[in-house]
Amino acid sequence: MPENRVPRRRRFLVCEPRHFAVQYAINPWMSTGRPVDVIRALDQWQALVDAYRAHGHTVDTVAPVPGLPDMVFAANCAVVVEGRVFGSHFHAPERRGESVAYEAWFKTEGFEVQHPEAVCEGEGDLVPAGRWILAGTGFRTTPEAHREAQEFFGVPVISLTLVDPYFYHLDTALFVLDDENVAYYPGAFSPGSREVLERLYPDAVIATREDAMAFGLNSVSDGRNVFIAPGAGELADRLSDRGYVPVPVDLSEFHKAGGGIKCCTQEIRETRS
Repeated sequence: MPENRVPRRRRFLVCEPRHFAVQYAINPWMSTGRPVDVIRALDQWQALVDAYRAHGHTVDTVAPVPGLPDMVFAANCAVVVEGRVFGSHFHAPERRGESVAYEAWFKTEGFEVQHPEAVCEGEGDLVPAGRWILAGTGFRTTPEAHREAQEFFGVPVISLTLVDPYFYHLDTALFVLDDENVAYYPGAFSPGSREVLERLYPDAVIATREDAMAFGLNSVSDGRNVFIAPGAGELADRLSDRGYVPVPVDLSEFHKAGGGIKCCTQEIRETRS
């Protein structure tokens, strides 16, 4: 029988995709010749915000800045643990202005903010998972940033190596279900990193490449409800079998830039999850 899952209310930070566009290509999903429907993107983004609020979550917004088309991907701006903010230092020069806007928002809200010295792309690669932080490297965030984050938070950081360029951030290949478990696609990781995940999470929900390519692992879970791409049907079934409740939200317009539900969502953790 599926377990009785209990949701936990979350606080999320998002950014309206008013200026969303694909103006450069920094991952395999992006093509400057592929037009973006901004009206559709705005509608999809609003549907995500509405879904979060309908499930009892708090949603804050940061104002979008002209000339920063990827600012909608709020997860990349920082990682927040116990009210302390470890910011971002983007690999691509085109995105570095986003760090300034997000760090200013956090400081205005009264948060302590540390700007990393090494390349670090926030929750894209640093994923708080109960007692530790899972940390991706291989394409964007560097191992030096993992060490910086551990020193800043005083939380164990477990490095995982990504090997498939379609899964260039950890949050495209893995998401946290609750404090004890995750879902992930093994093929996105190096052999040693797969062994680490198998040891840490022997009961993990395993996704197929098809569901991962549908952005099924770029999901957000509140411990019961999983906000997930509609195209990840097999993964949704596996989650249902485990007692989670899939909440399909279509963010397909953002797939054109290599992003989805989690990419658009920064979680503000004011107490450790």
